[in-house]
Amino acid sequence: MIEWLGIQHLFELSPTEATIGFLTPLIIFAVLFVVQLILPGIRVPGYVTNTETGQPRSYRLNGILVFAIAAIVWATEVTGMPRTWFYESAVYSVAGGTVVVAILTLIAVFSQPQDETKNPIAAFWLGRVQELSFLKERIDLKMYFYVVGGSMFSLNALSAAAWHVERFGENTNPGVFLVAGFYTWYVVDYFIFERVQLYTFDVIYEKLGFKMFWGGLMVYGWIYILPLWGMAAHPSPGFSTVWTYVWLIAVAALWMMGWVISRGANMQKYTFKRWPDRNFLGLIRPEYIQAGERKILVSGFWGAARHMNYLGEWFHASAIALAFGHFTNLWAWTYFIWVVALFVTRQREDDHYCAQKYGPEKWAEYQARVKYRICPWVY
Repeated sequence: MIEWLGIQHLFELSPTEATIGFLTPLIIFAVLFVVQLILPGIRVPGYVTNTETGQPRSYRLNGILVFAIAAIVWATEVTGMPRTWFYESAVYSVAGGTVVVAILTLIAVFSQPQDETKNPIAAFWLGRVQELSFLKERIDLKMYFYVVGGSMFSLNALSAAAWHVERFGENTNPGVFLVAGFYTWYVVDYFIFERVQLYTFDVIYEKLGFKMFWGGLMVYGWIYILPLWGMAAHPSPGFSTVWTYVWLIAVAALWMMGWVISRGANMQKYTFKRWPDRNFLGLIRPEYIQAGERKILVSGFWGAARHMNYLGEWFHASAIALAFGHFTNLWAWTYFIWVVALFVTRQREDDHYCAQKYGPEKWAEYQARVKYRICPWVY
């Protein structure tokens, strides 16, 4: 079965190495918790209201510093850990990390008072509270998830590229490096605009259950690089020099198109939430539907589709699938399949939340005005 899947190279560790791989996420979680705690950060208000004070919750952000230090430690091998380790131990790390996350979720969920979710299994999955912070709000749990997840997302991808070089030498696939570069761009961009994350679906709506713990730490950190599990084991597709340039430039352009859409949509919403009357980029006038004290943005990206930012993620996923050059290999498309399924589901969840937030009549008015869910003229 493993050979048929084409990932037998990820099961070649000795029993001792496999055990270390199993424990790797636990070590990473602890180390990055300490690093995030001691490094300086900027403190900013978010969108979510602190129920105790009635004021916006305060967040301390230093993701870019944490990631920079983690990347330097990984690249220099100063700890003695080879650069290929994260990739070589990926399967064992996902297993070990899932166990750790399950234990942490049990503590986080069942240490809190029971809410409207009576079923303990549903409570374990969804959570009971939306926010948890520690040490006088020096660390917010959701933002910690994204610091760990984002850092490991990039380092796991770079580790796969390092392993690929060792295995294939001069016959390396440039698409593997391009994908590792895409993922690292994604992470650096996220940390540069880390404050924007405070205005997104996860932070505003999601509760802290296994779904959030596992998604933020393991899915984002380890499983998002799933295409590389299979594709790092394939050499160059052997295209001609001219076709190689055309292929790589076209894929990079597709990725950049996705970045413009995703980042543009998120920044427009962030700008609107902070400065409702400001033109986005000085060009796009904010138009909105008034729903009581709330406003629903209906111009720019958010007038074309209800979640244009998700369309940008779909373009990213398409670029990753095409970057490997092995177009019929299913491994290349695993991230694309995952992202499409994830955001179709999330968009429908968001519709449900928004109908409650803005009221069914105003939300129906918005849906009538902005007809498409994610992709204009298609869906």
